[in-house]
Amino acid sequence: MLDSTQFDLDAYFRRIGWDGERRADAATLRGVHLAHMRAVPFENLDALRGRAPSLDPADLMAKLVHSRRGGYCYEHNTLFACALEALGFRVTLLTARVVVGADTIASRPRTHMALLAHVPGEPRPYLADVGFGAIGSLLEPVPLIADVEFAGAGRRHRLVHVPHDGPLEMWLLQAHDQEKDDWTGQYAFTLEPFEKPDFDVINWHIATNPRSPFAQRVYVQHVGATRHLLLDGRLLTQTRPDGTVTEREVTGEAEARRLLDEEFGITAPEGMTLLTG
Repeated sequence: MLDSTQFDLDAYFRRIGWDGERRADAATLRGVHLAHMRAVPFENLDALRGRAPSLDPADLMAKLVHSRRGGYCYEHNTLFACALEALGFRVTLLTARVVVGADTIASRPRTHMALLAHVPGEPRPYLADVGFGAIGSLLEPVPLIADVEFAGAGRRHRLVHVPHDGPLEMWLLQAHDQEKDDWTGQYAFTLEPFEKPDFDVINWHIATNPRSPFAQRVYVQHVGATRHLLLDGRLLTQTRPDGTVTEREVTGEAEARRLLDEEFGITAPEGMTLLTG
């Protein structure tokens, strides 16, 4: 599916700190998924500079594995797909409509990348996604089963079917909101497979369209074991596993650069402006 000849599984595992089994089974899938989420930050610094990041495996290795950088959904999930294929999983690339803050599902375009990981010998694939840059994102993959709650690394998710006019069923990933004690939609998708050229186009659009939120303000997150840290523009938000949230405004450019270095593990490119407006 992907040209992963320049992908180095050993280097990838060193980056995410994985020293477990290298088998194409559900336990390895969950473990590697969580390790990736904990190790590689989500960030949009290339898009903020008006540049569409490369999705070629060699460039992803250089940026996300060998440098103190992260990426956004297309980068994370393309890299993760290469790792899964190297382990022996079959992977299907999916597109999704992000519904967080949307009035309707149809009001959002298919701009998010997610994965289906097919485990040899298991009847159902797993929804895997290491690139959804939002609080409450999947920490572990979930089986493609409707109306069943799954708890992974302290977060609760479920998949439900939603009305859809197309020929394929539409699935909606929901996360449990601790504060509201309710389920909220994250993104909707069908099982139609997409290919790398499709994401080359979507990636360019999201990175360079001036109306894209990723091209307008810095957006960086790190998912730690004891906190979720998010820098969204000038707002720094820390969310604890018990739902406790603290917020403050970043004072200026120097502090933003220091936070990226010390709290997110990111070395920002020299000369770029992190805080705008």
